[in-house]
Amino acid sequence: MVGHRLENIDPLFSYEFRDKGLLDRSLSHRSYSGENNETFEFLGDAILSSIISSELLYRFPSASEGELTRMRASLVKGIKLAEIARDNDLGARILLGEGERKTGGWNRSSILANVVEALIGAIYLDSNYETVRSCVLSVFSKFLVDVDQGLQKDAKTLLQEHLQKLSLPLPRYLVAKIDESATTTIFTVECYTQLVDNPSIATGESRKLAEQKAAELTLRELKVI
Repeated sequence: MVGHRLENIDPLFSYEFRDKGLLDRSLSHRSYSGENNETFEFLGDAILSSIISSELLYRFPSASEGELTRMRASLVKGIKLAEIARDNDLGARILLGEGERKTGGWNRSSILANVVEALIGAIYLDSNYETVRSCVLSVFSKFLVDVDQGLQKDAKTLLQEHLQKLSLPLPRYLVAKIDESATTTIFTVECYTQLVDNPSIATGESRKLAEQKAAELTLRELKVI
């Protein structure tokens, strides 16, 4: 490939842009230019979520909504995107203002994650959905292969492991109410941990299901999933 075309290839997805201006903008932080990557980031976030969601549904057709949500969150969260960016030396290509450069913005997780999303948005604008889907899956394939080796753990297990890592007491589950009718029994369960001031409250047609839902609410409040 001739040398000048290398400038048109993004450093993460190895996609060759027809419009190099889209690539440049996707790499431009708001500190660098008014023509920056914030709107591309907005678009890329939605596209990434759509691609990963559909791929998870395809790979795990029997997974519940909660399991799929946890798997998707683990793949598209900022920490994971920043990790991917670092592994591909994306920080060296980001266009930053002088102040951000001096304070290490090229290695800041939030900036790295935003650029990954912006690149996805830019590729979509330069091509089409199928092309950007192929690019995204080529990068995320190794994570998708391994995702079922722990990411489908139930919410109670995830919450317990999270607290154990922090050397904190295990969560307590209290049945606050049982509503019985001729056809159903509804349990209301409260989940208590030292990390959350107020208990997470959930209902379910069994105590186990209500506890799982309460644990999931706690994990969401803690931003673990």
